Amino acid sequence: MSVIRNSAYMALGTAVSRVTGVLRDVAMTAALGFYVLSDAYSLGNTLPNIIYILMVGGALNAVFIPQLVRHMQDDSDAGKAFADRLLTATGSILLALSIVSVLLAPFIVQLYSPSNMSPEQADLAVTFARLCLPQIFFYGAYTMLQQVLNARGKFAAAMFAPVANNLVAITVFLVFIFVMQADASNLASLTPNQIWWLGAGTTAGVVVQALVLFPPLLQSGYKFNLRFDWRGSGLGKAAKLATWTLGLVLANQIAYIFITRIATAANLAAEASGATPIGLTSYQKAHLVFVLPHSLIAVSLVTALLPMMSRLAHAGEFAKLGSEISRHASLLLTAMVPIAVLLFLTGENVAQLLFGYGAAGVDAARATGNVIAYMAIGLPAYSLVYVLYRAWYAQENTRTPFFIAVILNVLNLAIAIPLADAVDNSFKVASLGLSYSIAYSLTAVVAWLWLRRTGIELSTRATVFELTKVAAAATVAGLIV
Repeated sequence: MSVIRNSAYMALGTAVSRVTGVLRDVAMTAALGFYVLSDAYSLGNTLPNIIYILMVGGALNAVFIPQLVRHMQDDSDAGKAFADRLLTATGSILLALSIVSVLLAPFIVQLYSPSNMSPEQADLAVTFARLCLPQIFFYGAYTMLQQVLNARGKFAAAMFAPVANNLVAITVFLVFIFVMQADASNLASLTPNQIWWLGAGTTAGVVVQALVLFPPLLQSGYKFNLRFDWRGSGLGKAAKLATWTLGLVLANQIAYIFITRIATAANLAAEASGATPIGLTSYQKAHLVFVLPHSLIAVSLVTALLPMMSRLAHAGEFAKLGSEISRHASLLLTAMVPIAVLLFLTGENVAQLLFGYGAAGVDAARATGNVIAYMAIGLPAYSLVYVLYRAWYAQENTRTPFFIAVILNVLNLAIAIPLADAVDNSFKVASLGLSYSIAYSLTAVVAWLWLRRTGIELSTRATVFELTKVAAAATVAGLIV
């Protein structure tokens, strides 16, 4: 009941944050469209997230809660000193990482940029990157505070915090449209003030997102103190676990470099030929819609479940752990399969409804809808892999998810690169969505079988039966739709 109650709170918070997040993206596409300006902004604004997750974020999510739960149970101070040291160490790393990233912005942008990007377009992407890369520290602050709250059984506040970020961003884009009256289709017409407004305003939203977690953290009874006495404090084990997570994220980002280059190059080619713009922004907006049901259902459910899974693993109750994983996997598949069918059939309509305004236009929005449709095929597998990863994290095993991620990304690139080369430029970005779905579907099977080999008994037959039953019902419903 505790898991259900916390999941409900988080689902509500996630729903509000995702609705405002969609409104944020509606405002963004209305302001910037799907033109090269939008791709430059998307690249610059995505880099802080990429670097943060690569260097620290994945480790925080995978390691923080299981370690905190263990120290809260085993330490005489309920894990207070360990949390202080972990926050201090991670915060110091994040601050240094933010500074170095800003200095190296031109080299980072070049890594993710295709060869046909002009110097003016590259300079614009670098400017956006420098304005946005300080977000690394504040993304980390938000995640660290969220994990401390989660370990103490406080889930709701962190789910509502992104709402503040979204409201700031919506304001930034509305001012860009109605006050600055900028022309997104003409890079030469943009002023430095307009560019700075977009970049700095976006970063301000992330700062606000982190700051709003301090009041609920104080209410939970935790007061942070700087602790630099890291030696012999148990952080070494956390760092060792984090090393494999770093490898996992690195595997994901190597694949994303190729995806970014293919998508951005497709948009530059579309601009040169006068075709409908579709590129990196289209891919990212499609992924936003694709991940929305996963965030509302899977993330809320599994975030509330992870502390309990960690306690079961710590106590050695692996039979009960396997039962919980199987039950929640069936719940997620029951929800995700019908949603995937619906998104596959209505992708163009959904994209037009959300993004067919202002500078974006109907044609570019419907082209983005094709990407949504092909991504939707992999939605059930995406959520299932998410659950299975957390089963290993609950056991403080970050090594196996690394190898699963390598398999996933090798499959993705092995399908995506030749497929993108084989299709027309107008379908290149949609083909990336299709390869993404195929790779996740194959990886879900591998991950499930791999977890069974570790001694955790999963209800394979019951889960397959549930999946078959839901797929049959969703197929009938899809034909009617």
